[in-house]
Amino acid sequence: MNNLMVRPEYNDQQTLLIVEDDVGLQSQLRWHFEGYNVTVANNRDEALAALRRDQPTVILQDLGLPPDDEGVEEGFATLQASLAIDPSLKIIVVTGHADHENALRAVSMGAYDFYQKPLDTNTLDLIVQRAFQMARLEEQLRQVQEDQTSPLDGVIASHHGMLKICRTIEKLAPTQVTTLLLGESGTGKEVFAKAIHKLSAQKNHPFVAINCAAVPEQLMESELFGYEKGAFTGANKQTLGKIETAENGTLFLDEIGDMPLPLQAKLLRFLQERVIERVGGRKEIPVNVRVLCATNKDLLTMVKNHTFREDLYYRISEMVIDIPPLRDREGDKILLARYMLDKYRREQNKSISGFTPAATSAIEAYDWPGNIRELENKIKRAVIMSESKNIDNDDLDLSDELVLSINLRSARQKAEINAINTALSIADGNISACAKLLGVTRPTLYDLIKKYDIRTAITTAESM
Repeated sequence: MNNLMVRPEYNDQQTLLIVEDDVGLQSQLRWHFEGYNVTVANNRDEALAALRRDQPTVILQDLGLPPDDEGVEEGFATLQASLAIDPSLKIIVVTGHADHENALRAVSMGAYDFYQKPLDTNTLDLIVQRAFQMARLEEQLRQVQEDQTSPLDGVIASHHGMLKICRTIEKLAPTQVTTLLLGESGTGKEVFAKAIHKLSAQKNHPFVAINCAAVPEQLMESELFGYEKGAFTGANKQTLGKIETAENGTLFLDEIGDMPLPLQAKLLRFLQERVIERVGGRKEIPVNVRVLCATNKDLLTMVKNHTFREDLYYRISEMVIDIPPLRDREGDKILLARYMLDKYRREQNKSISGFTPAATSAIEAYDWPGNIRELENKIKRAVIMSESKNIDNDDLDLSDELVLSINLRSARQKAEINAINTALSIADGNISACAKLLGVTRPTLYDLIKKYDIRTAITTAESM
């Protein structure tokens, strides 16, 4: 340990935890790394307590800690428990001379790096400095990723299509354009509507939403337009409707595809004239309000089927924004999952660190037919029910068969199969034409068909 007597100068004041049971070596390491905020521990319990208390960025741990009373390998147990608390830790394990096998085992378990005794101060300094630098870079990357996500309040996204939608909304929000938001149930249409409102000139005035599918048909008119006293049985006083309530603000008509046809005509008149008449009233009341609409239905098909007014469709669709389902938003699934995990673990006061690799894989592989709403429900349930530091796919109630394959070989195979099937469809099963489209020879195409067991292609080919 004489080579530890030269103490380097550091500018870094981040916390370094030293886990070492040799008091003499512990003291020398503390002195040597004095430029850091050094904290020390003798065993697993002290190390985990220091980890929770001091939140170190880097841990320098002796892998050769003596086993506990039950014979558990203390070094590996400490490593495992530390990473369970904080998977982002940079743990450098120190092993005995020529103990290469255990060093590799530690790295496979999640250790950042290893170093073998006898200690050399220059090499050890370099490894520790590099660990801190890597931690800083990862933190900067996380910050950049957060900054590159959606610029809209309440919208969490990094998918290029979603970011394009966000830029579109930033441009149209200051205008008075009537906007139609399309998308499957659970894709966040109301979140986008609120984002438009918050970026508009109406942001300091009410945002009033009504779900056209949730209000009984016989009550929809009075809900929208209000009513005068005595207009019908039970109308004991004058009541303002949603439109008047949204004066100078934003009216959000959710599920407008479910609006009854008779009411569509009255809504159209309001959009054209910007005046309303309360139920039971005769007076025209001017209203200044911006209108946003949303639906998960195909309004153009409804127009053709005469279940939605064509003139109303074109009045509400001055700008149409089609929100993609979660299954088509590459990279957004795990981004949203981590955001929701952080939200609900704080709300439930649970010390959950993150997702296991299996859970991450399942989240990315699952189609999420219920979109963001389904994802949020599963994350909330998992946070409540989980008894470990990391949420597994069992906690999410997702199948073990959901395995996300992201290696190049499988991606290439999938791309080749898709290309062959597409080319066969275009060529109507003609192998020569298909081979030309793919830029390969007929024998090569036959080999690929056989390799990937594309039975429909073989049948078509043999019939030619």
